[in-house]
Amino acid sequence: MKPTSEILERMKRNSGEHPEGVYTRLYRYLLREDIYMTAYNNLYANNGAGTKGVDDDTADGFSVEYVQQMIEELKTLNYSPKPVRRTYLKKKNGKMRPLGIPSFKDKLVQDAVRQILESIYEPIFSDFSHGFRPDRSCHTALKQASKYFRGTKWFIEGDIKGCFDNIDHTVLLNLLSEKIKDSKFVTLVGKFLKAGYMESWEYHKTYSGTPQGGILSPILANIYLHELDKKVEQLRADFSQPNPKSCSLEYGRIRREILKKRKQYGNLTDDTQKKSLLREIHKLETEMRKLPYKDATGRKIVYVRYADDFLIGVSGSRKDCEKIKQELTAFISEKLKLELSDEKTRITHSSENARFLGYDINVRRNNQTKRTAKGTVQRTLNQSVELLVPFEKIEQFMYQREIVIQAKDGSLIPWQRDAMAGLTDLEVLDTYNSQTRGICNYYSLASNFSKLTYFVYLMEYSCLKTLAKKHKTRISAIKKMYQCGSSWGIPYETKSGKKRMMIIKFSDLKKGVVYQNADIIKHHIHFTNHSSLEDRLRANQCELCGATDVPLEVHHINKVKNLNGKEQWEKAMIARKRKTLIVCKNCHIAIHHS
Repeated sequence: MKPTSEILERMKRNSGEHPEGVYTRLYRYLLREDIYMTAYNNLYANNGAGTKGVDDDTADGFSVEYVQQMIEELKTLNYSPKPVRRTYLKKKNGKMRPLGIPSFKDKLVQDAVRQILESIYEPIFSDFSHGFRPDRSCHTALKQASKYFRGTKWFIEGDIKGCFDNIDHTVLLNLLSEKIKDSKFVTLVGKFLKAGYMESWEYHKTYSGTPQGGILSPILANIYLHELDKKVEQLRADFSQPNPKSCSLEYGRIRREILKKRKQYGNLTDDTQKKSLLREIHKLETEMRKLPYKDATGRKIVYVRYADDFLIGVSGSRKDCEKIKQELTAFISEKLKLELSDEKTRITHSSENARFLGYDINVRRNNQTKRTAKGTVQRTLNQSVELLVPFEKIEQFMYQREIVIQAKDGSLIPWQRDAMAGLTDLEVLDTYNSQTRGICNYYSLASNFSKLTYFVYLMEYSCLKTLAKKHKTRISAIKKMYQCGSSWGIPYETKSGKKRMMIIKFSDLKKGVVYQNADIIKHHIHFTNHSSLEDRLRANQCELCGATDVPLEVHHINKVKNLNGKEQWEKAMIARKRKTLIVCKNCHIAIHHS
């Protein structure tokens, strides 16, 4: 029997070659053991693998028997997902975001379903969709906007009200049924959508939306919003109209005049006449570079989407933008049963800043020239897309975390963070470095990236003030205590000897480069051999006591660095540098009672 991974890879190729293809008998792939071994490998390394849902089921205790029991439930159609345990995460604006934590068994089944859905849908998703997709990110969306939005006149900023909470289950299942003719498979997805949630030990039904925190949520949301991508593509095809001429009449007239005079220049022999004609040519070139190359008669639509956040660029009139907005509002309302926010879906002239994925974006009108490598003088910036750091968001970030306070004259003053008083010096520095690195990494595409120098300075001195208050001393004393050359950093011990975590300086960060600190205090899990989890489970040998031909289970922990190495099983896991240990039932019981 072929491994399921090979079948899914073949399915992915077929989907790319035949985008209109229909798929049947997918449910049978959920009755294979190897797909759950892959699912476990995808899940066990996550921090949430040890977090309990509404029951005590976690990554700990996984075994072949566990998988076989789950497959039997699916085979007899007795499998029913449990409600998710609802908790809340605090958002940046102070509001609370609901998060659902599924049972681990449900996570495994969801991941298996996700693998199948990705094989079918990933090859046919729009190239302009970037949210929650392999090898795509906010940066790929922004780079695409920078490339394709060149020369556009208007922006339409799209905002769908409560998109993921309001996805219509009937519409979603109908969309799945168009591509997947397998009622068992589609019904199983419907069960996950209708599973409900538990909050304060009270059960609540779910009538709309994809399960928050669920592994299926991203792919289901993309399947749903793929309809929006297809609608915009249809609008683009209907609306787009290329320029009737390669360049504007006035631009063309001056260019022909320049070519004519250059021919004349080649036929002249008198130096005085040559100099006079050369001055005329330079004057005409200067005049030509002040004119737009093309008329504004051509029309086009460009588009990019990240999850429910999308941006449309329009080369046309404002009336065209209003019409496009109305069509999208009607489509989203009628077809997708969602609502496009009228206040937040703004139409902005491209000379002004629009907000997309935390960046300010505009199209430059800049006639400054630059000589290229070939010696040609060009307006290299004109009509190009500019990505900018919105500094009010950076200030908001620092105010929320009490990194700065405002002086009477409105300037920012770095301040100590009292909430970090209980952390070690190394933890304080690591937190500041992580936050500095995170902001600078995200805004590394901005053309005004260099202006983050001030942000890095404020972060450094806030860190120094926090350490100074912790030690009840001055900033100068902290610098002297941890001085290392022209900078400062905090030493720490590792197995390989002493190391030093240095404060991040702006000179360490480069525009367009994602910077990573080699001294981040994290335990990187790596494997000493290439045996997979499935091979280890089927080896029929306990990795702790050596017993053979006994039922085996997976002992799972969240972090290897938390082990102190006192017990034998801890020493075994530390030696293997793994979060998992394959043990017999007796050893597993003994571990939990140690």
